[in-house]
Amino acid sequence: MMEQLKSKIYKSEFTTSFPGDHSGNMMPRQTPGMLYSNTTPTPVSDPVLLAWSEELATELNIAAPDETDIHILAGNHLNPSMVPYAACYAGHQFGNWAGQLGDGRAITLGEWEKTDGKSIELQLKGAGPTPYSRRGDGRAVLRSSVREYLMSEAMYHLGIPTTRALSLVRTGDQVMRDLFYDGHPALEPGAIVLRTAPSFLRFGNFEMLAARQDKELLQQLTDWTINRYYPHLHGTREEKILNLFSEILERTATMIVEWVRVGFVHGVMNTDNMSILGLTIDYGPFSFLDDFDPDFTPNTTDLPGRRYAFGAQHTIGYWNLGCLAAAFSPLLESTDELSARLENYKDIYLDKYYTMMAGKLGLDQLKPGDQQLIDQLEQLLGQIKPDMTIFYTLLEKIPAAFEDPNALLEYLKPSLYNLIAPETSKAFWLIIKRYQERLQLNSISDAQRIQQMEAANPKFILRNYLLYEAIADLEKGNNEKFHKLQQAIKTPYENIFPELNIRRPDWAATQPGSSTLSCSS
Repeated sequence: MMEQLKSKIYKSEFTTSFPGDHSGNMMPRQTPGMLYSNTTPTPVSDPVLLAWSEELATELNIAAPDETDIHILAGNHLNPSMVPYAACYAGHQFGNWAGQLGDGRAITLGEWEKTDGKSIELQLKGAGPTPYSRRGDGRAVLRSSVREYLMSEAMYHLGIPTTRALSLVRTGDQVMRDLFYDGHPALEPGAIVLRTAPSFLRFGNFEMLAARQDKELLQQLTDWTINRYYPHLHGTREEKILNLFSEILERTATMIVEWVRVGFVHGVMNTDNMSILGLTIDYGPFSFLDDFDPDFTPNTTDLPGRRYAFGAQHTIGYWNLGCLAAAFSPLLESTDELSARLENYKDIYLDKYYTMMAGKLGLDQLKPGDQQLIDQLEQLLGQIKPDMTIFYTLLEKIPAAFEDPNALLEYLKPSLYNLIAPETSKAFWLIIKRYQERLQLNSISDAQRIQQMEAANPKFILRNYLLYEAIADLEKGNNEKFHKLQQAIKTPYENIFPELNIRRPDWAATQPGSSTLSCSS
């Protein structure tokens, strides 16, 4: 029997396991020695449910929300068994130590126990100020909330490790935001997302305790994480910590390889946005690639350095894991083995990456010379800059041969944004010819190759311009495009909505909120 949000008995193992601030003081401040602060959501004036994930609700055994449940989703009402809190953590932002950060606009309501006995944290984003809001108001606007709701569910259906969103509520209140950080703030409609994860623990939780030299609490949090989320790890305490780090490293590498597979750019890979479970968390200035550009970053704050550009994400993963290793180091007698395991990241990532690329290209397995072929193909893609998604879709059923470069470009025309120089088109023709010759060496049939590629290459991605259009319409009271995207994200490997599977229109290439985004929400 499905359970209502209002009547469920919630667990609160995190808050009962660790010290927290129970004062109820919402003034922004440092909270040394505390892993969280009890925080009550701030009520909103007129909550309206805009979206509800039936698939996630079914998985969690949550009944469709009634009026009381909608008020829980809006932060207006609490189930008596909920112990809401904001977590305290630190982190490195854009490569610089930022000190204490914490949940500035996220409030965890409690832990929902599933039928299998495992728990999922339910967290409101945009439900009001917390002690970690710093100069913020703890609210979220409709545009950022729509983006997080749709994208987290889109990533789930793409097969990417991710947090998920259960609901999207419009609050009826206005929120002041300076979208471009140019001194021109404006009122925007507010909204709240309820997002879920087995845990929202992040690298920054451990960094904070290490920085504060609170070894006892650091050890306690590490032991708790192992016992709760990695119970299969055995051995001495030190062996468990080393193996925990190795598993987090492997999961992080897997997550980033999956991002690359579908052309996802997170946009703000700070250590406080890195999950201890290898999940994609904190959807802010993200984007999928339209034209294939390894240097693309959707985040205006990331310009001009492009630290978090598409092609740099794997190196940032290594850098962030180095910060996590430093946080674990006070718990070890020697850091030699920890450093050695960190250095395994490159080989682990590259092995996963080339295996993934073989899948995208329809190669039966990696043979000698395949890695060089992949590298050269990607280098030329970076020069030609075709639409990544459409290019790989066209590659699935590419004709056996092309007489000359012009014939190849004509076939790829639906994916091309720009004219291609003759010397580049010839080089590209030669690499495609070499690729087709490699396909002849496959031990699988052509039908099996196509099936493999179709499973690796999405037809539909949630492009920023589609989100921009849906949000603009929602702000005017029209939800037609929003509902269409809700349906499209569920079948990304099928061409159910061909009108959505086209190149980015010219206007969207420079439109703020479509081509680039800020961290503002």
